[in-house]
Amino acid sequence: MLQQQLRGTGVALVTPFTTQGAIDWTGLERLINHVIGGGVNYVVTLGTTGETPTLSSEEKLDLIKFTFEKVNKRVPVVVGIGDYNTADVVKRLDSCPLDEAAAILSVAPYYSKPTQEGIFQHYKAIAAASPKPVILYNVPSRTGRNMTAETTLRLAHEVKNIVAMKEASGDMVQCMQIIRDKPKDFLVISGDDAVAMPQLACGMDGVISVAANYFAKDFSGMVKASLEGNFEEARRLHYKMLEGFDLMFAENNPAGIKAFLHHAGIVDNTFRLPVVPVTVPLQAKIDAYLKNY
Repeated sequence: MLQQQLRGTGVALVTPFTTQGAIDWTGLERLINHVIGGGVNYVVTLGTTGETPTLSSEEKLDLIKFTFEKVNKRVPVVVGIGDYNTADVVKRLDSCPLDEAAAILSVAPYYSKPTQEGIFQHYKAIAAASPKPVILYNVPSRTGRNMTAETTLRLAHEVKNIVAMKEASGDMVQCMQIIRDKPKDFLVISGDDAVAMPQLACGMDGVISVAANYFAKDFSGMVKASLEGNFEEARRLHYKMLEGFDLMFAENNPAGIKAFLHHAGIVDNTFRLPVVPVTVPLQAKIDAYLKNY
């Protein structure tokens, strides 16, 4: 069942680049093997962490195909397809190779700051066009508009093809309202690594994580322990990683996570503008933290 496939730890994959700015396919394969080997339950390609706004349409299609190939059915794959142009999302749903996808993750429309009714109609149109189940994604720090609990619950109850929510508002009361009033089989997934453990304690079903790109084993272990009610172990792993979360998001995502992955030799510390590497002082703090991790 999809509810079982998407329960636990998902990881929003970074997109590695070469020093010449091309996609580093070898680095991406290395990353995929690292996170699956660390125990994540599924992977997400073409999320914000993957610097998707800087990728061409051709590169996005190539990334989807490559991810399916290298994951090779070891874990489910979720594909990110979102935009502030509803018609464009619908068009891309028709053209993307989604046969092997478990679901799509679609961020709330950004920049245009629509009303709650506009957000509802945006997702209703996407769900009607999507050949795969839809995961909502609320991240007001990036989109400029919060999707309220009322809008999320309206979509969850009224639109059959919408099956889950990645909630990254940081508003614990809003999260609890959604958990309390959602349909029984609707999944609520954390999008905030630093508060994922208490959100899981409140009843969330898992996390789509940035930090799990690096902390694949410990983060997956923390989520698994939380879902099993073993909060002594979950707290141990949470506090072990807590300083890492602070460092990882101190300046920018994905600059922070790529600094961690570069330290581990998994990907190069390269980006496409406007994203740039973390500052030298922050990199020094990251290196010192990881030396003793």
